[in-house]
This record gives sequence, structure tokens and C-alpha cells, in this order.
Amino acid sequence: MQENFSLKAYNTFGVDVKAKYFTEVHSVEELIESLKPVKSQSFPLLFLGGGSNVLFTQDFDGLVIQLNLKGISEKNINENEVLVTVKAGENWHEFVMFCLNKNYGGLENLSLIPGNVGTSPMQNIGAYGTEIKDTFVSCKVLNLDTLEVEEFDLEKCRFGYRDSIFKQEGKGKYVILEVTFKLTRENHIIKTEYGAIKTELENSGIQKPTIQDVSKAVINIRQSKLPDPKVIGNAGSFFKNPTIPLTQFEDLKSKFSTIQGYPNGDFVKVPAGWLIEQCGWKGKQIGNVASHQLQSLVIINATGNATGKEIFDFSTMIIDSVKEKFGIELEREVNII
Repeated sequence: MQENFSLKAYNTFGVDVKAKYFTEVHSVEELIESLKPVKSQSFPLLFLGGGSNVLFTQDFDGLVIQLNLKGISEKNINENEVLVTVKAGENWHEFVMFCLNKNYGGLENLSLIPGNVGTSPMQNIGAYGTEIKDTFVSCKVLNLDTLEVEEFDLEKCRFGYRDSIFKQEGKGKYVILEVTFKLTRENHIIKTEYGAIKTELENSGIQKPTIQDVSKAVINIRQSKLPDPKVIGNAGSFFKNPTIPLTQFEDLKSKFSTIQGYPNGDFVKVPAGWLIEQCGWKGKQIGNVASHQLQSLVIINATGNATGKEIFDFSTMIIDSVKEKFGIELEREVNII
């Protein structure tokens, strides 16, 4: 247990804040042991994985626990399916690469998403037409009240768009220890319809893509428009893509003919990046903070010296301008601490 510990290296924005107490755990037993003083003293508690979806706006006056649970195991179900169980502390992209090296399909569209496996079910991470819930079987969690291990199946997790029980009534009540996915061993379902994947594959002369080809295409796309957090501080997409009623979308379409949207019944998902760009934020910098010049959905610590409050205030200005112009209120995808 360390005191007044800098979290600058533990969040991808590179914000320099301190935790009153900090510890790393490598097993469930260590985790339970570290939680005992918290239960007796009742001070704030925060679990960190890769620190890729969090914005610290102030020092944390409690205990931060870095989850370093490691390990991957496999169990064949039949000739075409395999269960893969992965501990929470494994890096997400490295886990996806592990699966692709084994020719396990289902996660290739989620290549190069930052963060660790343990945080992936919290917001049902997704990209290019795929979400965690598509291959998710179950996860083991630690109940922070009872310190007992429980298992959550797909239904119990109540996944939604960038949402789950862990962000709703289960928030702060559980910590995810491991996740199990059902992946394909052959007869893979190739998804190339969403975003620029198909164009990327065509440019590479690939007509019958493998899951490895899809992964490479996704990586190329992400690297071409998303900044590397190791180079410049960011948390990937800062905002969720808003979903609005079809009637509202049609009204906006009459005013803004180039507005983009993905219909889903009586609702339409509108790309937040397009809305932000139309409000003039793409590449705009105020002080230490900027909207990325290639992807306005990404807010960056442009100078490396931004405080969390500066980044938060910058995001508020974006939200206000989008609401004023389009009548749509953007929701932050990043967790604000």
C-alpha cells in the first residue's frame, strides 16, 4: 500500500493527479485482503484497469486498486466453438491478438481498442458492427459487500449501447475478475459492412477476407485516424453516438441535408463525430486541450499539461454547442472521477 501516489502513468489522458492510497493486486486473494481496511474504514474506492476510459478531474481521496489479474484458458465445446476465459488484468488488444493467432473468430472487429479485459463488459465495448455482448458468455465478479465471488451471465449483465448493469444499479457494487467468451474455431462470421472496413480491404486487394484480414483492416483504420495514447494523451471516443427519434432525425435532415444516421426501428443513431465537426470543433485547441484534427470525437491532452478540469470543461463546451445547433445532448462515454 502506497500513499499520495501519482496516477499520471495510470490514465491514458496523462493527467497528473494523486491517490491517497494505491496498491496493485495479482490474485483474488490479494484483492480481498486489500479490501478489508476499506470495509472497516469506509473510504472511497476505485478500481483501475488500463486507465483508458477515465478522466480524473481531481485527486482521489481514497484507495485506488490496480487489477493485475493475468491468465487465459480455453475449453473446446465442439468442432466449431471454443470457450475462452480471460482474467481482468489482461490487455484487451493483446487478448484479441491471442485469439486471432489461434484462429478464434468473433473479436477481430474489436482490435486495437485500448484498455484491459476487465473493463470491457462495463460499457459493452464495441466497434465496426461488433459489441462484447455478441460473444459474451459470462463473467465472474467480486461482490464488494460480501467479498464473495459471483457469476453474471449474458442476461444478468443487461447489456445496452455502451451500457451494462455495472454502469447502472450495479455501479460500485462489483469488480470484474474474469470474462468468458464463446468464439468460433472455423466457419467464422465475417463482418465488413460497418465503417470503412470494406474499402480498406478492397484497397488491399482482398476479396475473400479472413478474420485476420478484418483485424488488420480495423487496425489500419484506427491508426490512421485515432491518436496513440502512448504518444498523446486521450481516451479514444469521448462521447457516445446519440440515438434520437426518427421524427427528430427527419426534421434535422430537412435542415441539414448531409446529416448521417443509422436507422434502428423508430430511432436513428447519429455519429457524434459528425455533429461535433459541424460545430467547428475538429482540430480546435483551447489552452492545453484540443479536439483531434483527424477525428473530432477524440479529445486530446494537446500539450501534455492539461488538467482533468480543463479537459472536462472543453467537453462541456462541445456538448453545449452541439445542443444549441442540433438540439441533441451528447453524453460522455468516459467515466468522470
